[in-house]
Order: sequence, then structure tokens, then C-alpha cells
Amino acid sequence: MKRPIYMDIQATTPVDPRVLDAMLPYFTERFGNASSKSHLYGIEADAAVRRAREQVATAIGAQPHEIVFTSGSTESLNLAIRGAAAANRVRGDHIVSCVTEHPAVLDTLAELATRDFEVTLLPVDAHGGVDLAAFERALTPRTTLAVFMAANNEIGTTHPLAELAAIAHARGVLFATDATQGVGKLPFHVVRDGIDLAAFTAHKMYGPKGVGALYVRRTDPIVQLERQQHGGGHEHGLRSGTMNVPGIVGLGVAVELAVAELASESARLTNLRMRLFERITSRLEEVRQNGHPTRRLPGNLSLAFAGIDGEALMMDMPDVALSSGSACHSGSLEPSHVLTAIGVPPDLAHGTLRFGLGRFTTEADVDFVSDLVVASVKRLRDLSPLWELRKGR
Repeated sequence: MKRPIYMDIQATTPVDPRVLDAMLPYFTERFGNASSKSHLYGIEADAAVRRAREQVATAIGAQPHEIVFTSGSTESLNLAIRGAAAANRVRGDHIVSCVTEHPAVLDTLAELATRDFEVTLLPVDAHGGVDLAAFERALTPRTTLAVFMAANNEIGTTHPLAELAAIAHARGVLFATDATQGVGKLPFHVVRDGIDLAAFTAHKMYGPKGVGALYVRRTDPIVQLERQQHGGGHEHGLRSGTMNVPGIVGLGVAVELAVAELASESARLTNLRMRLFERITSRLEEVRQNGHPTRRLPGNLSLAFAGIDGEALMMDMPDVALSSGSACHSGSLEPSHVLTAIGVPPDLAHGTLRFGLGRFTTEADVDFVSDLVVASVKRLRDLSPLWELRKGR
């Protein structure tokens, strides 16, 4: 049976064969515990972890000792936000973020609010952008942390991290970013951009699931975090637990490859995205693009189809794997909090699909999927009495 064309890259990516090849020996031949340095197996594993730490650090402009390996972005964000809030509570108890952040950020902030932290969530404009002046006004003498994502996983809009960080630092506020959709997809440099804490994960850049990293600035200023996990004192005491050596090796190779190929891949994906957009919108009426038209992830296209239910549209197209933009939590019937925040009406929010183009997406894939979408939307609209009423027929 032919497998569907995969266009859900913002959810996860396939493991690049080059990454898998690098990982395989650490499952079988070099399977040692990286903390067991009294014999060859442990020494090999420790060397592999050190190499991966250097690869990750180099890719984002950091130093190796500033990289903490975790199980993924969610854990990294919990450690960054909870750890920084606790470590700096004597200075203040106010955190500023944005309404369109990922649940890994929003839910963590909501939990802190139950422990008497004050959380300010800034609104966004119709493209999902945050107002810099509003951010500056939101900062108070009690603000210790600001958290903004590099790029939105649903609509692709990017935030101006360097400008936001500069405003935060001018007021003595730490700046953290959810860089899950940024590292390996957008130019990202922690020193140039003024980042204090950055979370990211391997499986968004053609690496394995279950492994990620947190960048923690160790110079000017030295960022203090309160550990959230106790045990053997691994990862500079911030993340205890036996290291996932094969996964860490995969993360190192994945981020190295992604950064090395970023410029060419970004240009290729932008062209594919524009081709997909034009082939759909030139043949269908009442299709809205969500997110900023240009300041966005190269491989993200979020489209709202009037008169169509996104779930029904996906079911009508079994030959392509997509995500609906109508729910941010699996199984939810409520419109996405991101689409609601940018002012998308509920009917259009429920008619939204997210197309994710990636390293293995071809022009032929784009043409096939665009033809499929156009035919399916026309078919479903012809069957819909609501579409008939909408068009006044």
C-alpha cells in the first residue's frame, strides 16, 4: 500500500539516514554509560556525548558547557522557566510572555501562577506578531523573565528575538526562547540575538524523538536555574539521569547538518511553499493565509478554507498527511488558541489546514497535493448547503 505524502513537518520529521548511521553503533557496539569512565565502553560513550555537545554549541553560537541535554523541548522549557523563576524569586515574581506560545510554555506559566507568580501574556496582531512597545510597557521592576518563541508552530510567524532580548536586558530581565521551530530552520545565534535560555529538540530537525537541549548562558550574565530533577547530578547538576547516548549523538549530527544546509534548504522550501500557495489560491476562492506573509518559517503554510471543515477535508484526502489548524490539543473541538488570538473567525479556524514542507518534500509532491486539495475543496463545497447559502445561490 502506498504511503501518504508527508506534509506535517512542524509536528515531527523523519530521521535523516545520515543521522541514523551515526547513532546505530551506540545501540550495539558502543553501548556504554557515559558516566562509567573506568572502562572503554564508558569512555567511548563519554567521548560521543562531548562531541555532540560541541556540535550543538557550535551550531547556535554557544560554548559546550552551556548545553544541557534533556528529553526534548517540553522538558527544556520546564527547566528554563520554572528553574529561572525559582532561582530569581528574591528579585521578583513577574514573567512576561505571549498568548500564542506553545502549551509547553503556557501550561508551565499557568502552573507558576498558582504559586503566586504574576504572568502577563501579551496579545498579538493579525499576523501573530507582538508589539515591541507593548512588551516594554509590560516590564516592571518585579519582572525577572521574558519568554517568546522563535517561530510559531501553527502559523509559522517569527518573532524578532534580538529586538525583544535587547528590550528585556535593558531592564535587567532574562530572555528565554522556545527555539523548537527555529534552530536548524532559521538563522539563530545565542550571542548575536542576546538569548539567555533556549530550548530545542532533535525530532524537529531530522533527528530522533526523545532528546533535546537547553542552552543556559554562563557568561555576562551567568544564568542561575533551580534544578527540577534530582538524582546523580548529571548535566552540571541541572538534569539528573543516565544520558541517552544514541539520541544525543543523533541530536549533534542533526543540528550540524541542519545548520550547514540552512541557507540552501531555506531558499528551496520558500520556493516550494510559494508554489503550493499559488497553485491552491489561483484555483480556489476564499482561501486565507494565516500568519505573516513573509516573516515566517520557510516550510510552513497555514491556509483557511471558507465553507470547509478542516477535519472533513483531511479525511477526504487520505493520500496526504496533514494537520488541521483547528485544534492545538489532540481531540479538542475548540478552535486553536493561536488562530483565535490572531482574529480568525471560528468557521475559518475550523477550516484551516497546516502544510509542512521539509527536507524530503519534492516539487512533484507539492503539485500532487495542491491538485488534491483543489479537487477536494471543490467537491466538499459542492456538497455543502452552507456554501450555497454563503454564495447566495
